[in-house]
Amino acid sequence: MWPTFADIKHEIYRTLVTSIHHATNVGRQFSPENPLLPNFKWIPIGYHGRASSIGVWGQTFPRPLGQTMAPGASAPSFGPCKRLDYELEMGIFVGSGNALGKPIAITEAEASVFGMCLLNDWSARDIQAWEYQPLGPFLSKNFATTISPWIVTLEALSPYRIAFTRVTDDPQPLPYLDSPDNSAQGALDIQLEVLLQTQTMRQQDQAATRLTQTNYRHAYWTVAQIIAHHTVNGCNLQPGDLMGTGTLSGPTLDEAGALIELTVGGKQPLTLPNGESRTYLEDGDAVVLRGWCEKPGAARIGFGQCVGTVLPSLS
Repeated sequence: MWPTFADIKHEIYRTLVTSIHHATNVGRQFSPENPLLPNFKWIPIGYHGRASSIGVWGQTFPRPLGQTMAPGASAPSFGPCKRLDYELEMGIFVGSGNALGKPIAITEAEASVFGMCLLNDWSARDIQAWEYQPLGPFLSKNFATTISPWIVTLEALSPYRIAFTRVTDDPQPLPYLDSPDNSAQGALDIQLEVLLQTQTMRQQDQAATRLTQTNYRHAYWTVAQIIAHHTVNGCNLQPGDLMGTGTLSGPTLDEAGALIELTVGGKQPLTLPNGESRTYLEDGDAVVLRGWCEKPGAARIGFGQCVGTVLPSLS
């Protein structure tokens, strides 16, 4: 039996980091000499989250509150997030799942997937910087996640499969993360873009402006590898479980899937066509994610729009 949205709301959300470009760009801001952690090329990195604050297209949410530690400060302060960001991701919905203690082999992994959607994993970067060590994101990630209204099955995406390859000098996947089929057609050619519409733009009836265009084909780990790794220790997946791919950035900075990359940690503001500028999101900003597949001889497939709007904080 395939999941309904009611199932999803009561199941589990996890997110991973599958873009080597995103991990490198952000890591460089904290550790210029060694931006990429040594395990990244060997293992899909992720963390367990929650499902209670996931919303569909049109979601609105207040700017999150939390603790932050200002540079040079001797103690943290509490208040509204000042460095609110979006993350361009895709969501992977589990269909059949697996029994506790029974891993899903990579050769069977895609058969357990119902389909994919667009996903915006909103992030409070200043809260995240204070809380992420030693256990990782908590309040900086759990206040909202927005998904698109359409779930596209892997069967529908089959015309857009492409080979999955690794740079020769990079470590090749361990056997449980490797298969001939995954190498031959494990990646997907999905066009992705991020647009921003500020409150001023809406008031002046101006369309959203594009910030980024990239492609899911740049992901460092495939759908099958994510499922195989997640369950290799016996963890059970259930129908309706949702996984986020992590921010999907391309190899060049203009293909970055988050403002923390596009603005280099807020040091290089973006100038919008109407003269406004952004380092991070402001109240009233609406972020639009779009995704589609197209090529000659195949039907164009769209994922709809993933739209979310930031409201003022409740403080």
